[in-house]
Amino acid sequence: MSKLTGFLEFTRELPDKRPVSDRVHDYKEFIEFYSPEKLNQQSSRCMNCGIPFCHNGCPLGNLIPEFNDAVYRKSWKEAYDILNSTNNFPEFTGRICPAPCEASCVLAINQPAVVIEEVEKHIIEIAFEKGLVKARKPNMHSGKRIAVVGSGPAGLAAAAQLNYAGHAVTVFERDDAPGGLLRYGIPDFKLEKWVVERRIALMEEEGVIFKCRANVGVNINLNDLLREYHAIVLAGGSTVPRDLNIPGRDVKGVVFAMDFLKQQNKLVAGKDPFADPAIESNIFYETISAAGKNVIVIGGGDTGSDCVGTSNRHGAKSITQFELLPRPADTRTPFMPWPTYPMILRTSSSHEEGCEREWAIATKEFISDENGHLKALKIVNLEWKIAEDSKPARFVEVLDSEKEIPCELALLAMGFVHPQYEGMIKELGVELDERGNVKATEREYQTNISKVFTCGDMRRGQSLVVWAISEGRECARKADEFLMGFSLLESKDDNIHVVNSD
Repeated sequence: MSKLTGFLEFTRELPDKRPVSDRVHDYKEFIEFYSPEKLNQQSSRCMNCGIPFCHNGCPLGNLIPEFNDAVYRKSWKEAYDILNSTNNFPEFTGRICPAPCEASCVLAINQPAVVIEEVEKHIIEIAFEKGLVKARKPNMHSGKRIAVVGSGPAGLAAAAQLNYAGHAVTVFERDDAPGGLLRYGIPDFKLEKWVVERRIALMEEEGVIFKCRANVGVNINLNDLLREYHAIVLAGGSTVPRDLNIPGRDVKGVVFAMDFLKQQNKLVAGKDPFADPAIESNIFYETISAAGKNVIVIGGGDTGSDCVGTSNRHGAKSITQFELLPRPADTRTPFMPWPTYPMILRTSSSHEEGCEREWAIATKEFISDENGHLKALKIVNLEWKIAEDSKPARFVEVLDSEKEIPCELALLAMGFVHPQYEGMIKELGVELDERGNVKATEREYQTNISKVFTCGDMRRGQSLVVWAISEGRECARKADEFLMGFSLLESKDDNIHVVNSD
């Protein structure tokens, strides 16, 4: 334990942020770093519990008390080695993870949790600064070739692990640069893209090959992959957005959230957002701008929050976010006992910048002006009703609550339903599960085609970046076992570490 009385002496403190009035004028990250003294204090709050529930709360099984202790002692190489043993990309999770580990922190029973996510970010950035992060090259090469389709967090994690195991790994990415949603989806103000590029460069130094503008099943022949590679890992994500098929859906100004966010990512990077029309879907071939408009974001999750932050930076006239469900509780209820992840009200940094939030709202119609552009939404309030006939509870419309509200840009951020079928999945003929995802068990990650594996959102459905990394790591282990009959790759279940040249 780092400091016996740390949790008694210090309370939880988050790093400072740049003022809202400043940060909404650019797309730079705005969360500052702790001073060395503050970092020392925050890491000292960890109690090194006899049963550290944070291990179980983290999908990666990060060894949190151990790295907190190393941070408190300023043993940076030890802290980095501990963190790196379970997490390939702490620079990503340290910035964009909702930190389920903190929800299961024992200290959170009656005090604010340890700032695990921030400590994690500080470890990796200090490690880069001190030159502790070096290319990890395998001791020997297996002679096996593996294709990873998709370069999001799941694909990157699978590629990194398989490369460490000694296989020749090629990552196929249909866009113009690797990273998946890390590059084209998550706004720069949450994750600047030099962070992604730094990691990609390191993986290339380790031996991973990236092929971009490579759309498997479209301009990359699947039979060639099946013939040339000993195993294939499908990590293409869940990319088909949930639509809202109501009257007026086709009017100009109703846009999928990811089209809006991806376009902004490309604009910030100085790229032409319309350079690859063959791989874009459902996007207007004109700049999607929120400037001076009444913006409605339909969907209350992280993607919706990202739309709020981006719209604020565009200079929207007003921003309102709708959620179908009732307003969550402010704190845990008896139905959300510790250490489960509580479904409570969460206010993001984007909400802090300016946004009205409306709960239990259904959108009934998109209303256009005489030129076919969106001018208003017809909405209605909902209430949750318990049925008297033993049927499940359901939403019903509140009588006389229907109204119209002005809106010139509606952003659909209602999640994703399944991976894209056209092209790779349909041509490959892999089985799908009852939710429409590529079918593979959590323990094997193997599809009905023996040499084809799958992981991440393409297998489990829309989820968190930390879960994608976890899936990529576990899938890599199973693919390695398939090829070699055994694996030295680390598993969160058995803590066996990969042998590497360090």
